[in-house]
Amino acid sequence: MPKGRNEPRDQHKLVHTLKANWLREREGARTYRSLAQSEADAGRREILLKLSEAEEQHAAKWAKQLAVLGEPLPVEPKGLLDSLQRLILRLSGTESALRRIEANEVRDAAGYGKQMEVLPEGEARDLLKRVRVQEKAHSSVIRSLLADAGPNHTLAALLRRERWHVGTGTWIGDAIYGANDGLGASFGIVSGMAGYSGGGHVVVVAGVAGLLASALSMGSGAYLAAKSEREIADAELARERAEIEDDPEEERQELELFYRLSGLTQEEAGLLSTRVASRPDQFLKTLAHHELGLSEAHFPNPGLAALSAASSTALGALVPVIPFLFAEGAPAILASAIISTLAHFGVGAAKTIITGRSWLIGGLEMTGVGILEAGVTFLIGLFLSPAA
Repeated sequence: MPKGRNEPRDQHKLVHTLKANWLREREGARTYRSLAQSEADAGRREILLKLSEAEEQHAAKWAKQLAVLGEPLPVEPKGLLDSLQRLILRLSGTESALRRIEANEVRDAAGYGKQMEVLPEGEARDLLKRVRVQEKAHSSVIRSLLADAGPNHTLAALLRRERWHVGTGTWIGDAIYGANDGLGASFGIVSGMAGYSGGGHVVVVAGVAGLLASALSMGSGAYLAAKSEREIADAELARERAEIEDDPEEERQELELFYRLSGLTQEEAGLLSTRVASRPDQFLKTLAHHELGLSEAHFPNPGLAALSAASSTALGALVPVIPFLFAEGAPAILASAIISTLAHFGVGAAKTIITGRSWLIGGLEMTGVGILEAGVTFLIGLFLSPAA
């Protein structure tokens, strides 16, 4: 460090920063290692252990810088409070813990960026830049783990094997949940009006009105959600493109780390990342996939999402109304209750395609909810009936 009147102050700032960074990396390493010990999935456990090793390597680099300056390592907090914090993190579940860690990785990367603005030129500053790149990559790796652990993982895994699904977004999920909402809402309306009127023609009017309202609401909601998702994805891609243009080497190093964490050697990861970086369009797509979990081929189609949600909601809502198109009174009420109950079981079983649960449990669960809902609304309608 060059001599000058500010040298003591700069030296103190540098030492303080190095010690804080060392403590942060050591804490991250212990947390990753603790989560790996309780992780049942071998692949996720291996990734967590690699992240722990990477944090240890970062800590070793900061320790080396402190040794050069003749400074001792700070005392690590290993008391009861530290152990309790890690225990709570493990007990909260891997996914919840990863979300908190991912937020910490983003915070650390941002903190390193601020340190680069104030630290003097030198080896520590150069090291800070490299570690910052790796911390950004760590947060992206964790986001990938969270994406794989999400509720749509089972459905996505199935549909990735179906070529016809490419480019359709989550229209099957929209259709299933649309039928679920339409059927549930309509069954409640029809049951309530059946109790109120004794199964007269007013049930058809109320049922059709509910059908149209539910279908339009679900369709517009699915359209806006899919449109917003595409807009967010486009904004993320634009941001990633700007980062590549601003510092392509930093982004290449980030991609190289992804490959390293995937099991490639340093030479293989460096060669592959360099080749990908030489093709700008492919470079952007690859970074978007690894860092953001984005793939242009699977962006949701707003029109298709709206159509599937609206039509499935309408079909689901139509089921309880059908008997009243051909009959009135007790026969129509009984027929509506039977076919609606069967439909609830079918939709509940179909939902397990997404949730991955037992189809029998899913079907029975939704059937129970439907019967309870219809019973309550029927009794309310009966209580409010002029004939009561």
